[in-house]
Amino acid sequence: MKKLFVAAIAGALAFSALAQEAAETEVKETETALWPAVIALCEWPSTPDLVGLRLSIPFSTRQEVITGIDLGLWGRCKDFEGIGLSVLRNDVKDTLGGLQIGLYNTANRADLGAVQIGLWNETQSVRGIQAGLVNLTGDAQGFQVGLINRAETLYGIQAGLINVIRDSEWPVMFGVNIGW
Repeated sequence: MKKLFVAAIAGALAFSALAQEAAETEVKETETALWPAVIALCEWPSTPDLVGLRLSIPFSTRQEVITGIDLGLWGRCKDFEGIGLSVLRNDVKDTLGGLQIGLYNTANRADLGAVQIGLWNETQSVRGIQAGLVNLTGDAQGFQVGLINRAETLYGIQAGLINVIRDSEWPVMFGVNIGW
């Protein structure tokens, strides 16, 4: 057992050394090339996580994870928990847990208790509320209220002028549509 443990540590150290050497080689090549330096200057700055308040005026930096409040014109990140108030767009690439208010709100997955309020709300799956002129989702568990509501599957209620549940006995309803 001790030999296996020692072998695992030695392997990890060897792999770490190889990875460090490869990273140093990559950095040296980038530093000597003109074109990657120009691209790096033009790229949007990136930071990994943010906890607290972000003011995204006129645009936001690319954060991986935001927990807190995001205020501005256009907010985007990978994972978001909190309140996103953006005039133009709130864009969450992966998981939304909280509130999005803006003209155009998108999220891959809006988790339990998520709320999207805007002119256009779009998700792959939502477990919460979508309220806007147009609400689009793949899989919905909750409530959609708007002029046009569309879901591939729904366990909940749609209220609006045109309500579409594609995987339903009655795929199009006017006024109210209920999925179960």
